[in-house]
Amino acid sequence: MYAALYDVLGKLPPDTKVYCGHEYGLASMKYCVTVDPSNQRANEKLEWAQKQRENNLPTVPSTIADEMAYNPFMRVHTDALKKYTGQTDPVKVMEKAREMKNQWRPQ
Repeated sequence: MYAALYDVLGKLPPDTKVYCGHEYGLASMKYCVTVDPSNQRANEKLEWAQKQRENNLPTVPSTIADEMAYNPFMRVHTDALKKYTGQTDPVKVMEKAREMKNQWRPQ
């Protein structure tokens, strides 16, 4: 997962559009804010995603630059993610964040 996100997707141009296979943007943004509540970009994107879904509109696409600003799995080098997971090695941070997300349920 680390290699795919950092060595492949992370090297794409920042304006590359990112599409998911199904609509889960709102739940994902809730997780982003749970992981790093002080991330202003994540909070702004969550608010936007809530409005989009209230109006039955999609939350995709995003861009690589957007994902790198708020997606926890693309921010495993940050202090916020290290603190959240209790890990310091980026690969271990990603593994733990993935494990924690598997157990997490949106409010």
